[in-house]
Amino acid sequence: FTSPIRRYPDLLVHRGIRSVLQKQAPPVDAMSAYEKFGEHCSTTERRADDATREAVDWLKCEFIMDKVGETFDGVISGVTGFGLFVELTGIYVEGLVHISTLPNDYYHFNSMKLSLEGERSKCAYRLGDTIKVRVARVDLDEREIDFVVADVEVRERAPKKSGKRKDKEKSKEKEKESGKKAPKKKRRRRR
Repeated sequence: FTSPIRRYPDLLVHRGIRSVLQKQAPPVDAMSAYEKFGEHCSTTERRADDATREAVDWLKCEFIMDKVGETFDGVISGVTGFGLFVELTGIYVEGLVHISTLPNDYYHFNSMKLSLEGERSKCAYRLGDTIKVRVARVDLDEREIDFVVADVEVRERAPKKSGKRKDKEKSKEKEKESGKKAPKKKRRRRR
């Protein structure tokens, strides 16, 4: 079945081919008319593709809406700086595991390896890896599905610590280990 939106551009191409084969000279204004027809056909085809994509996304959300809380196997189909896109195996429904919900670490995006890598644990989530996820939220209006990694509680974002505080904590740890006090750093005066 060919979409009616695609039939008209095909008809225009066939008319052009027929006129070339019959060695008919095209009308003087034919090129500008074909350009207008081409732009119009391209615009309507893109609009139709967008509408189809939106309808499919809505139907996927509608399908998965009553499965919130359930666990599924999936494959990581996309990795970005803000999270992982996971496509559920056998269902072909895709959703996002936001980076803030990844367990027990701070993750960095590696664009060369297409992965999110844990800072401390060195745990990595890569494109094509299998993963078990739980459906956390479905937003029908926005056509969004959110997942969380299964069997792990969602971690809260810890407040960012400044470098000075970390240095103080490290020096205190060294004091405890060695039994000696670490020398204090001199403060600079502002002028």
